[in-house]
Amino acid sequence: MRLPLLITAFIAYFCVLQSLPIGSLGKKASLWVMLGIPGIWWIDLQIDGIKKGSLAMHHSTRLPGPGSVIASSFTSPIDALYLAAIFDPIFTVSYPFTCKVQQITVAQAILRAFAGPEIKPPENSRLIDMATLIKRHPNSPIVVFPECTTTNGKGILQMSPSLVTVSAVTRIFPVSLRYSPADITTPIPHSYRSFLWNLLSKPTHCIRVRIAESILLPMSSLNNHNKIPNTTNYDKNRPRPGPADRHPSYDYNYFDTLDAKLADSFVDLDASLTNGEQALLNQVGESLARLGRVRRVGLGAKDKQQFVKLWTTGKRK
Repeated sequence: MRLPLLITAFIAYFCVLQSLPIGSLGKKASLWVMLGIPGIWWIDLQIDGIKKGSLAMHHSTRLPGPGSVIASSFTSPIDALYLAAIFDPIFTVSYPFTCKVQQITVAQAILRAFAGPEIKPPENSRLIDMATLIKRHPNSPIVVFPECTTTNGKGILQMSPSLVTVSAVTRIFPVSLRYSPADITTPIPHSYRSFLWNLLSKPTHCIRVRIAESILLPMSSLNNHNKIPNTTNYDKNRPRPGPADRHPSYDYNYFDTLDAKLADSFVDLDASLTNGEQALLNQVGESLARLGRVRRVGLGAKDKQQFVKLWTTGKRK
């Protein structure tokens, strides 16, 4: 009974209402209707350093707002739907081997939770660094999924370097989203049926939201960008993506021209980060692990891609 309602609400909003001048409040109300149909009403919200009942006193510095970045965990299509209903942000896609991101819509962010891990951007995709994206959308927060792919919520994958392209004054808020029951995650690609069954077969669901204190890019990292990896596949004449003073601009995907192995590309990019940038990524990863009460793992999107191949092969047998 709820499935037709959910599909109708989804189509009505993303095909009709989203293009109408209904304002931010109207959009949020429509998104909350979609959350309410499967019974997602209970929100357990906790913010680092804030006692219950005192949020209004610290709202401007403790919650993501315009000009800030939300570094969110990524386990379910509900992640994007909830973040859109609360913050009305700009969504992006991060990749493991580039410091730039790809801007997407709310619907694309929801559907991406069902997609397999992508190691590199699609051909001819337009990439942009975070500092430029924030300047283009000063009235909205920016959502980044730094793990680059969905997980089962039991560990934090390696962080994408896209977060290091923010300016030194941009606040990054690690946000952990967990669900009870925990069976509405989509770590396996194309799991539409199981997700909808688990979502609609239970009367209610609870979202456990944890927001960490904001993190800033260390100032020292802005003054140390001379580390260029010594590799034949790295274009030394091409500016390395970075904060606002590192030539922020749109860029087309240049990975299709590289012949290097993806693993080598990861090592090269990792070596090009400064100590401050590495510390920023580690701090975001540690915050997400602490908020979710899980551990960081030494795996990334490429490892999940290999796992999915083995999983798919095993199911076919």
